[in-house]
Amino acid sequence: MINPNKDGDELDWLEAELADTLDEDYELEISEPALSMEIRKIYNRVHPDTIDRRVYFRELLKLQAELIKLQDWVAHTRAKLVVVFEGRDSAGKGGVIKRITQRLNPRICRVVALPAPSDREKTQWYFQRYVPHLPAGGEIVLFDRSWYNRAGVERVMGFASPDQVERFLHDVPEFERMLVRDDTILVKYWFSITDEEQQMRFLVRIHDPLKQWKLSPMDLQSRVRWEDYTRAKEEMLARTNIPEAPWYIVEGNDKKRARLNCISHLLGLIPYTEVDHPHVELPDRVFNPDYERRVLPSELYVPEKY
Repeated sequence: MINPNKDGDELDWLEAELADTLDEDYELEISEPALSMEIRKIYNRVHPDTIDRRVYFRELLKLQAELIKLQDWVAHTRAKLVVVFEGRDSAGKGGVIKRITQRLNPRICRVVALPAPSDREKTQWYFQRYVPHLPAGGEIVLFDRSWYNRAGVERVMGFASPDQVERFLHDVPEFERMLVRDDTILVKYWFSITDEEQQMRFLVRIHDPLKQWKLSPMDLQSRVRWEDYTRAKEEMLARTNIPEAPWYIVEGNDKKRARLNCISHLLGLIPYTEVDHPHVELPDRVFNPDYERRVLPSELYVPEKY
């Protein structure tokens, strides 16, 4: 973690980053329409007090600095890291994934969020369409939903037969043991929220044009079939919680605390160390007295409207 007693340059950097992040947060808040704000007022009356905004961003920046060290360690040691994010719709999976990847190199850390399978993919071995997305050495892959779709939405919505679900629950522990035996670090998170919390988050999405894209017909069905999803989740966790790849449950009712808790826990699971980097100095620019910069046509430039 960042030592708060280090020299002033680091503290100045932290304050500057904190200010930028706060500005982004304010932009998101003022962009929400009035109806959504009215719902948020109701939400805030029934929702427990969340962590102070400045404390949240300060801790998030510290954790993101550690994620960069983790990324460097993965690249240096050629480790393979897979993190699976599962949970209820609107439970906060996307939010924590966004904060994890926010400051990382997309060439090393990437997100996989697969669409519904094609007709061809439906005839393949079930795990086949996930295997090409697994990491090579020096890569991190975050699955925003994963092969566990078969034990959740496909089971509840009838997209998979009982035999297919049973075969999956039987096979997935061995599939994951194979990954671990091949030196893949596999971490699985389930984001848990209450019935009431999901209902309020869905209402915010319904009435907010900037968030309506997050709400699919399948999400709406998950409200109708809440208890079916609960039963499916309980059996899935019971049958796939193996020593080689255990499940970790993140309490998601408070989004900010959930993000910090999940990232901190992930960092605590990986035996990463800080990687030494060669000292870098910016070289002097070479000036050619005979070079004259060409004037480009004005139509090539983006109009400065702001």
